[in-house]
Amino acid sequence: MQASSIPNPIDALIAEKGVLLADGATGTNLFAMGLESGDAPELWNEDAPEKIEALHQGFIDAGADIILTNSFGGTRHRLKLHNAQDRVFELNRKAAEIACRVAEQAGRRVIVAGSVGPTGELLEPLGALTYDEAVEAFAEQMEGLKAGGAEVAWIETMSAPEEIHAAAEAAIRVGLPYTYTGSFDTAGRTMMGLAPKDIHGVVDDLGQPPVAVGANCGVGAPDILATLLDMTAARPDATIVVKGNCGIPEFRGTEVHYSGTPELMSEYVRLAVDGGAKIIGGCCGTSFEHLAAMRTALDGHKHPEQRPTIEDVVARVGPLRNKSASESGSATGTRRSRRARSSES
Repeated sequence: MQASSIPNPIDALIAEKGVLLADGATGTNLFAMGLESGDAPELWNEDAPEKIEALHQGFIDAGADIILTNSFGGTRHRLKLHNAQDRVFELNRKAAEIACRVAEQAGRRVIVAGSVGPTGELLEPLGALTYDEAVEAFAEQMEGLKAGGAEVAWIETMSAPEEIHAAAEAAIRVGLPYTYTGSFDTAGRTMMGLAPKDIHGVVDDLGQPPVAVGANCGVGAPDILATLLDMTAARPDATIVVKGNCGIPEFRGTEVHYSGTPELMSEYVRLAVDGGAKIIGGCCGTSFEHLAAMRTALDGHKHPEQRPTIEDVVARVGPLRNKSASESGSATGTRRSRRARSSES
């Protein structure tokens, strides 16, 4: 399938607006609405759709250009933990339908992206999940998201290059444009060793390139901005996503709170624009209030200023929590060449 054969709503909106604002945290805000620890958010697509609507509406009211469906754990492998592995298509379809219903009433263009998180399984040879099984699981989820109206497969919080590749292959099979982001939370790399500068090459052998690549989650604004600088330096013309956590998690009794303020997240937005990001959002801890402040910061800072250095980042949003990828060793987690797959035989 050629890159031009799948409509790409993200490029069109970037061409119109310059830089896009993605939404904030799903889990943090659903916990505030009553979701219990250990429960599957995806089950609320059927059991409490009005709360999922409120989640999306809150982010649209705050100014989001892109909202993510409530489907992060929507593969059979994650849903089996809640005895819902036979409801993959329906739960993902409903996730997309709810988001689309809210987006259509926004009075402006809002892109609905289908959130696709990791399976939670290790791929061979480290684990039992085969590459082809991973592709099948992601395709099953994405079929539901596409049926519900999702415009983009938003592959996120990945650690293993092989799993990114499997999800990207699934998106191509299903006929969705796709983005992917890694979580660079281990000494500046993903848990499986992928360095930020190598994010671009993970799916180079596939016929359909990603719409955007980048980073999400991680360990706070300074670290994800350092990751951004590595990514944009490696491929300046790429469309880069950053969706950083709202500060650092802190335990207050049994509850987790994030240290980030609206002011911190606003400064993060300005630095991200200057660092070359084209899609900026928030991850864990990012509330509607934070996102509204980020919208205001973005609208007042559409034209990038001087590219920041790590020293600039530290001075404006605080110290890095981890070493940078360049300081953490030379090994990379780039994907190995794959044998011919069963789908090609």
